[in-house]
Amino acid sequence: MEELEKQKKEVIAHLEAIGKLKTPEIKKAMLKVKRELFVLPEYKKEAWIDTPLPIVSKATISAPHMYAIMLEAVKPKKGDKVLEIGAGSGYGAALIKEIVKRGKVITIEIIPEVCEFAKKNLKKAGCKTVKVICGDGSKGYEKGAPYDAIICTAACPEIPKTLINQLKTGGRLVSPVGGVSGGQDLIYLEKTKEGIKTENLGPVIFLPLTGKFGYKV
Repeated sequence: MEELEKQKKEVIAHLEAIGKLKTPEIKKAMLKVKRELFVLPEYKKEAWIDTPLPIVSKATISAPHMYAIMLEAVKPKKGDKVLEIGAGSGYGAALIKEIVKRGKVITIEIIPEVCEFAKKNLKKAGCKTVKVICGDGSKGYEKGAPYDAIICTAACPEIPKTLINQLKTGGRLVSPVGGVSGGQDLIYLEKTKEGIKTENLGPVIFLPLTGKFGYKV
């Protein structure tokens, strides 16, 4: 455990040094949430290497730096209501919950086995108030809308209008956009009174978003 804590502090210090981690609340969340609780047992020792790791059903848990980049993009804050598309391991939802405190976190996952994996991990980590939905995240989650922020953890052909419609005015969204086998960029979107603003945050590699407004794979 001491070795994992040491690795965690080194990774976080490196992310700060290269400018990928700037916000104190995001740093605190990354220091507090135990990534080792969200990986498969055989990868526990590698939990704080800055790389993606396999979980169940050919899904992955993204590298720590990717969580830092996505969280820094949408900057969730205390009291926010946040929707995460693609629960994966549950780690992202745990980080968001730690930041928003009494705010609401809903995470939705289309693959049943992955959904159960996320639920189990969040319970193990003591994140009792994160709502985990097994369903088609490409449609968002209308019941919980509108959201202050939406984080999509799978590559879309384009950002689904359903997600944009579920954002509050002033709401922020981040999502990979691009092809199934590459050519993806991380896109930041803001819904303003004047319209939609977007910014390309650079190339990324994510698994494809599946469902009604995703890829048919």
